[in-house]
Amino acid sequence: MATNAHAESLKAKHADLDAKIAAEERRPHPDDAAIHELKKQKLRIKDELAVLERVH
Repeated sequence: MATNAHAESLKAKHADLDAKIAAEERRPHPDDAAIHELKKQKLRIKDELAVLERVH
């Protein structure tokens, strides 16, 4: 049960990062370093979700 709540929280964070990346990419002069960092965070969350899915 707690794992499911954790997975849902991670999915929400993943979606939030996706929105932040899209917003940054729409700016007239996107900050490539910021986009890179956001994508790294998103990938870490995706990896953690994959681990949780393997457990269940």
